[in-house]
Amino acid sequence: MSSKHFINDPTQLVLSALKSITLTNPTTALDTENKVIYLRPDAAKPQVSLVSGGGSGHEPSFAAFVGPGLLSGAVAGTIFASPSAEQIRRCILGRVEASKGVLVIVMNYTGDVLNFGMAVEKAKAAGMDVEMVVMGDDAGVGREAGGKVGRRGIAGTVLVHKISGALAATGATLKEVHKVAQLVADNTVSIGSSLSHVHVPGREVTEDELKKDEVEIGMGIHNEAGSEKTTADLSGIVKIMLKYMLDSSDNDRAFLSISSSDETVLLVNNLGSVSVLEMGGITTEVVTQLASEYSIKPVRIIAGTFMTSLNGLGFSISLLRTKDTGIGKSMLELLDAPAECSGWSAAISSSTWAKPPTETREKSGAEAGENKPCGLEMDPKLATRGLKTALEHVIKAEPDITKYDTVVGDGDCGIGLKRGAEGVLEHINSATGQADAALYLDKIISIVENTMDGTSGALYAIFLNALAHGLRSQSDSGSKQADAKVWAKALSIAMESMGKYTPAQPGDRTLVDALAPFVEQLGASNDVQKAAQAADEGAKSTKGMKASLGRTVYVGGSGFKEVPDPGAYGLAVFFNGLAEGLR
Repeated sequence: MSSKHFINDPTQLVLSALKSITLTNPTTALDTENKVIYLRPDAAKPQVSLVSGGGSGHEPSFAAFVGPGLLSGAVAGTIFASPSAEQIRRCILGRVEASKGVLVIVMNYTGDVLNFGMAVEKAKAAGMDVEMVVMGDDAGVGREAGGKVGRRGIAGTVLVHKISGALAATGATLKEVHKVAQLVADNTVSIGSSLSHVHVPGREVTEDELKKDEVEIGMGIHNEAGSEKTTADLSGIVKIMLKYMLDSSDNDRAFLSISSSDETVLLVNNLGSVSVLEMGGITTEVVTQLASEYSIKPVRIIAGTFMTSLNGLGFSISLLRTKDTGIGKSMLELLDAPAECSGWSAAISSSTWAKPPTETREKSGAEAGENKPCGLEMDPKLATRGLKTALEHVIKAEPDITKYDTVVGDGDCGIGLKRGAEGVLEHINSATGQADAALYLDKIISIVENTMDGTSGALYAIFLNALAHGLRSQSDSGSKQADAKVWAKALSIAMESMGKYTPAQPGDRTLVDALAPFVEQLGASNDVQKAAQAADEGAKSTKGMKASLGRTVYVGGSGFKEVPDPGAYGLAVFFNGLAEGLR
């Protein structure tokens, strides 16, 4: 790998690269603070907005796909790291047209799914019409390796962007755009390979370089390990890649069945550092083998640089099996439609250059996204008493939680829970009484989002945002009081929403082992005391339970046999404290 760069400061690099998008495409504007590229409001008629994004380093994805006919907004994180939920929330609520609804498209990486998911739930809680598609097209990750997390998202994602973006531009509804985007995602398979890992500006050089004659098949776009290494030539490399994608007898990777009678689209993508000359030779080899080995002759062949891994010396292959959209517009028609953005092949029109859009959304009132009351009242003094007792219990339990997490994780669970508990405790000690249940919860959500980080912080924030939505969804139920029955239903809705962003279930050794029994028992009995007891029993059951999700999966040893899951334990402590404070 080359560790030499013209710009070595990663922060400066990301911001200057984003600025360049606005210089090459006058339909776009930049929100520097939140690293959001968005479509200027006078560049297109109101339509369903498409929002995507992720870590920087994959250019032209995602920012250079913002423009009429494709994305409406793209949110950039630091290099190879997800943007924060707050960046994404500001994009959805304040930087794109929201009157017709918003579709969020995200690749299947835990940080991206959780942070984009949290922003989606906040937007829904604010009353917006938002849907989300998670793209996982990497055949380099089989079922066994992917487990409950599933396949990674790679270059096939741009086909979802392009086709759904073109459909949105026709004035289609959010339901139609969401349906077609998911259809494209479900019918796309990809895999990449590389001759070398890449060096991220600002980081130390690692020693995981491939040997001179080695190629890594299935390498991820963030330097993740691939499926295998080979010394094959180009013909052999392509043969292995196509086998991963198309071998129907490989039960671990047969995600999509494509036959010679299917109409397909081929995307050959440069990971950043392959010459245009070599990309031509690679494209020819792929097309030749598809025809000779599988009798597949794509009706559209697209080759170029669409989703990179910085200066990755590799390429990826994506195949889309086209399907009937059911809305009078074919996938091919939508793929061929013009898009006025610098990252796609369509050029910016002369009329746009002659009279460039000038408006911005910097002063958009929609950004505030003030949430409305739910109309369900509670006793704020009783709620505060219960919550205060629960938080004090969590703070007191921090040494035990940290000890458990040191055995089976990275040791930060206790500190994260304590930080969040202290932040909420400070708020409720100084807050005035708020009787509306949803507005009371909103204040707590804001503190959790700003004080708790990591995966657990994102999960708590997603759940609490969905819980607020669950309360507001009952505003017309006829009930005036936020009693145990109302909270039980809201909790059930929140559990369902959280399931969209994490596959965790009881038995996976996560905080869900305490959360799910609490929600289930409260719904059955309307009794917080019984629900807390169920949560406690669920947390205790994780001792000796082998993890299926989370960092514990990667931690060796037998420590999991000796201690409970720290996240489940901490949550059970909270529920027990809540029950005590509400007696």
